[in-house]
Amino acid sequence: MAADKLELKADPTKLEEEFDSDIRFRPMIPPAATLVSGLLFALSCFHYYTAGFGLLRETTHRGVHMAFVLGLVFLVFAARRKDNLKAPRARWWAPLGIGIQDWLCALAVAAASLYVPWIFDDLAFRVGNPEPMDVAMGTVLIGLLLEATRRGVGWPLPAIAALMILYALYGRSFPGIFVHPGSTWKGVVNHLYLTSQGIYGIALGVVATYVFHYVLFGVLATRVGLGKFFIDLASALTGRYAGGPAKVSIFGSAMFGMISGSSIANTVTVGSLTIPAMIRLGYPRHFAAAVESTASTGGQITPPIMGAAAFLMVEFLNIPYQQIILAAVVPASMHFFGVFCQVHFEAKKNGMRGLARDELPDAMAVLKRDWPTAIPLAVLIFVLFSGYTPYLAAFWGITACMVVGLTRRNGFVALALLAAVIAAIFTDFLTAMPVTLLLIGACIAAAAAFLWNDPDRRPRVLEMIDSFVIGAKYAISVGAAAATVGIIVGVVTLTGVGFKISGIVTGLAGDLAGYTGALLPGALFDPRGWTLFYTLVMTAIVCILLGCGVPTTANYIIMVTVAAPALVLLGTQPLVAHMFVFYYGVLADITPPVALAAYAAASMANADPFKTGNTAFRLGMAKALVPFVFAYAPSMLIVTKGFTWYAFIETVSGCVLGIALLAAGLTGFMLTRLRAWERLLILVGGLLMMAPGWTTTGIGALIATPALVNQLIAARAARAA
Repeated sequence: MAADKLELKADPTKLEEEFDSDIRFRPMIPPAATLVSGLLFALSCFHYYTAGFGLLRETTHRGVHMAFVLGLVFLVFAARRKDNLKAPRARWWAPLGIGIQDWLCALAVAAASLYVPWIFDDLAFRVGNPEPMDVAMGTVLIGLLLEATRRGVGWPLPAIAALMILYALYGRSFPGIFVHPGSTWKGVVNHLYLTSQGIYGIALGVVATYVFHYVLFGVLATRVGLGKFFIDLASALTGRYAGGPAKVSIFGSAMFGMISGSSIANTVTVGSLTIPAMIRLGYPRHFAAAVESTASTGGQITPPIMGAAAFLMVEFLNIPYQQIILAAVVPASMHFFGVFCQVHFEAKKNGMRGLARDELPDAMAVLKRDWPTAIPLAVLIFVLFSGYTPYLAAFWGITACMVVGLTRRNGFVALALLAAVIAAIFTDFLTAMPVTLLLIGACIAAAAAFLWNDPDRRPRVLEMIDSFVIGAKYAISVGAAAATVGIIVGVVTLTGVGFKISGIVTGLAGDLAGYTGALLPGALFDPRGWTLFYTLVMTAIVCILLGCGVPTTANYIIMVTVAAPALVLLGTQPLVAHMFVFYYGVLADITPPVALAAYAAASMANADPFKTGNTAFRLGMAKALVPFVFAYAPSMLIVTKGFTWYAFIETVSGCVLGIALLAAGLTGFMLTRLRAWERLLILVGGLLMMAPGWTTTGIGALIATPALVNQLIAARAARAA
């Protein structure tokens, strides 16, 4: 694959729209498209400005965000998904090609969203005793919010929210432990609409305050060439080794995942290059698709820009985002290491070569050409780890992206901006308004100077504007989902059902632990440990099942509300419980029967979707097991209480060796093809080595040793022959 052949084989945006229904807007005639693009651009500008120059009052900021998001949902999504494919026509009942009922819903939901900020000064007197207008506006918002979420992300999430509302209203009719006094519609609206425990709660706040900015940064960073830089660099460094394109897929997806928290975006962007190359080299189509989708799901757990759930942890746990990043580093590395090992053994088993040098770009040429595109990421990381807020870090990262893009990736200007930001950090003047205005003015002057004599200045400016539009486009569905999750969380806090579910889970886990104790000798039985194990298993299963129809962010919030308390009751640290739920929510993207990332890759590879999903789940086995490791050995997350380097080395060493053995056992190859008994010993040994502690690691090594010795003998005999 020559350097000039590394261009993506299709427009990633179009591919993503094809596979991700969340951003598949209905076609529009030019006036409507211009209006919607203008609203999307205004939404991005609003968030960009407030990130750098100060957020609005909490309720006002969330209300403005929700008014934009929900209003746009009714304009860009038809009531029926199949109508999103129909050519529009402007008629009297469909102004600008959009039904008049959709216009009315958009205006009504925007008004209802802004009503609470409008009455904010009197809000303290209305909570608990809402006026008739409050109830009416709350009813309008709840009803239209459920409909907007149905249009944006499908029916499962709004259906769950509707059932929760019915539970709040008719609690007296429920049996056993689920019974509660019930509430009136006025009480439900009061709690969900007027308080910060419902729709205007943490979920909406995090999306409006953090997630939007990092999505926008990711889009801009990709547009200025950082994504292609990562892919080219991965190709240059790993493409020549056995099974080259598959390893490019892993490293490219890992690096691209640093700026993209979307599994599907990662899959279609990197996969449009790597999947055809893997197939051309000889990989089966379903395996090529599975490799890319599995590697791409790591994007949501790869620092510094992770999925939306990572920012929710900041609010739920009240800890800095920097700690979330540090906690995610090792588990994310374990995921990519596990995929890499399986890909390597698969390539060796099938005798697959790497790519020739003339098929690959030169690493030094790539660095020399594209290094300025990495400056925005460096700016973001510097600001973030200097103790400033995540949204301020995103503001300067976005600013750096625009500077790099508008100055044609000029290295001197990019370095000057990085140096100026670092100087402002060390002098504690980064948040000072004069300094901010001075730096922004310098950026504008530099961009204007380069654009003045640039014949491509118009396309370059339009590309930046379009990036702002695309960034807001990604936030539409997740914004609606976050507001709807607020309904679910609100009902949980109103009825106390979360603690009841936690009690049921821990009680059932305790019963299962009791049955296990009757079967195992006392030396192997720890009641508390087995209770925790069964609770983790049940939590993981529910996360995967819930992920079949609910977005990752919503999945995380629901499970944190009802399952994380059960883990905490058993002595698990809150950060560990949240990370466990987060990882299993992400795993749903490659877990059949609804594995969206795997199905997107399968469509690109023209492969069997279900077979791709099964293979992807097998390749992601490390991602499925590592959460159990850090649940029992929190030192893997680095920033947990009681961290010691001894425990960290003990846990990570065993995990690395165990993952390598599991990869060999699942692939059926190590140094030579594995016999059945060798695979069995290696799989059992690998599982035991992953379990924290030198004792289990040693037992696992002893079990796997006969197979390893036999592999060495067989490999030596093969070389001699």
